Amino acid sequence: MIILSTEPILPIFNQAIADYHKFDDVNHPCENPYERLTIEWYLYNKVWIDTVQWHLEDLIRDPNIDPVEALALKRRIDKSNQDRTDIVEMIDGYYLLLFQRVEPKENATLNTESPAWAIDRLSILQLKIYHMKAEVERADVSEEHKTKCEEKLRVLQEQNTDLCTAIDQLMECYKTGEKVMKVYKQMKMYNDPALNPVLYGQNNN
Repeated sequence: MIILSTEPILPIFNQAIADYHKFDDVNHPCENPYERLTIEWYLYNKVWIDTVQWHLEDLIRDPNIDPVEALALKRRIDKSNQDRTDIVEMIDGYYLLLFQRVEPKENATLNTESPAWAIDRLSILQLKIYHMKAEVERADVSEEHKTKCEEKLRVLQEQNTDLCTAIDQLMECYKTGEKVMKVYKQMKMYNDPALNPVLYGQNNN
């Protein structure tokens, strides 16, 4: 499938979120139902990573957490952030290949973010919507809590509509040559033992 709009992306995201919550376990393996290395496979993996990290972030904020466990979680979150960056860049690679033969128009412009980083924000937004709906449906909270969460959910859903529209417009601009797609690697330095002074300082001791 060629994916040039958010219409087929949202069901993949919501499927992965629902699949995770069947187990609600940060250690449960990702059982991706899509053909390996397809764009659908990348998108499913993307939101699975985000969903696991969402819950890791919850766990690490436990005020009674054991410090050793907290450090292990922090290291796991760091790795998750790197995995997230890696898969976003793979999704961008898909779009770069898809648009490589498009001849940019003379007045073509650049965008502040690539398609995959916009899709990254869409993935996180689906998680916010899912969990805000859960807050609205809680039976153990006050009506005031529910009302506040309903208003937040309304704003998130409006944001979702706007972000989908913006991504769809961006895809159309790339397809027609109105915009030029360029991709820059994130070049995160803190995980690289050659670039993080704490890590390469240890190697010199």
